[in-house]
Amino acid sequence: FSPEPIPYSGKKPVRVFPHSVLQGESSPGFPHAVPREKSGLNFSRSTGMGFGIAGWGAAPPGRDPRGRACFGSDVSKRLSLPMDIRLPPEFLQKLQMESPELPKPLSRMSRRASLSDIGFGKLETYVKLDKLGEGTYATVFKGRSKLTENLVALKEIRLEHEEGAPCTAIREVSLLKNLKHANIVTLHDIIHTERSLTLVFEYLDNDLKQYLENCGNLMSVHNVKIFMFQLLRGLAYCHGRKILHRDLKPQNLLINERGELKLADFGLARAKSVPTKTYSNEVVTLWYRPPDVLLGSTEYSTPIDMWGVGCIHYEMVTGRPMFPGSTVKEELHLIFRLLGTPTEDTWPGITSNEEFKAYNFTHYRAQPLINHAPRLDSEGIDLLTNLLLYRAKGRISAEAALQHPYFKSLGERVHLLPDNASIFSLKEIQLQKDPGHRGSAFQQSVFPSPCS
Repeated sequence: FSPEPIPYSGKKPVRVFPHSVLQGESSPGFPHAVPREKSGLNFSRSTGMGFGIAGWGAAPPGRDPRGRACFGSDVSKRLSLPMDIRLPPEFLQKLQMESPELPKPLSRMSRRASLSDIGFGKLETYVKLDKLGEGTYATVFKGRSKLTENLVALKEIRLEHEEGAPCTAIREVSLLKNLKHANIVTLHDIIHTERSLTLVFEYLDNDLKQYLENCGNLMSVHNVKIFMFQLLRGLAYCHGRKILHRDLKPQNLLINERGELKLADFGLARAKSVPTKTYSNEVVTLWYRPPDVLLGSTEYSTPIDMWGVGCIHYEMVTGRPMFPGSTVKEELHLIFRLLGTPTEDTWPGITSNEEFKAYNFTHYRAQPLINHAPRLDSEGIDLLTNLLLYRAKGRISAEAALQHPYFKSLGERVHLLPDNASIFSLKEIQLQKDPGHRGSAFQQSVFPSPCS
């Protein structure tokens, strides 16, 4: 994708489908269906019609003789809709009148119209409550679904008439619609109008940055371990599907009241299976950017995210950012001062890097990490060390990190959970009270940055 906004071509659009519909799985308050064939990503210019459904997922039932309530329940089951959705009476009446026997599978257009009748893909289905944040391209609101009464986060992206949807929004939709995991934020719905593109996400109460602030930047080391495991779990799922996040930072890690952590804000994410090795090196917030990218590397893969995981691990356990530089040179200086100025032994090829030579850095010796993160045990220091290696290919992978002895105290069952199961479904996994706890750690509500 180009970093510039992608103009609207005026060609016949390909329809956009919500995450839950494309995945063929249900999530709280939203339908699922048999996925349609793969399609490109484009946005319909219709008024509010943001998606359609691919199939009912089951043979149609006959008319229920017990009345509209039972008929509605049967329709919900046949459409694979959660039972907490209140189907509009006018929709049920129309369905009974037009299809008393709910005949053979409908055409794609009819199916899409049916979901539209229920309320999916329409702005009026969601009530805006509070404004949570505003960025260059988008505004994020806390909202509520009229269908389920569940809270949602509405990311409203402004569309310029001549420029169309920002590439970050297209990237976010195209990747999130294919990701279904307990530790990745769920994209429930997509609503497109002439003036805006609204992404409807599950709502979470907090992010890791606010969590740290609310506990006085002093987290329980046990809680650090639980958050780290969830972060690695979501990241391993992405990397297993050849998707790089590229913007890991505490603000993009959402946390709910249960303590579930979820990756969010995939605006800079990229599928690394794209047939090119050259990506932008202007990615990842400076503090979490690996040295190879800081020095201009554009040939990178999953290790770009692993460096950020290491920085976040350190920040959780110490309560302060690891490398809070304000410029690229200062960032590199902070890294080299702590981890040692790289040599051919620690980073093969570095002495021939033109940018590295131009900076003419002072030669520093590596400092023991335990001196800076004394609350980490030996296994924690070992994991942190393997996340922060200069040689990108030497950094531990997310999948391997999950098996690290650092997580042994969480037990064996955390490794057996299906992708869509929370680690808190295991009774042995519970958060502890943070030492710096000040009242509720969830006093404020937040969603990821409106737009990167």
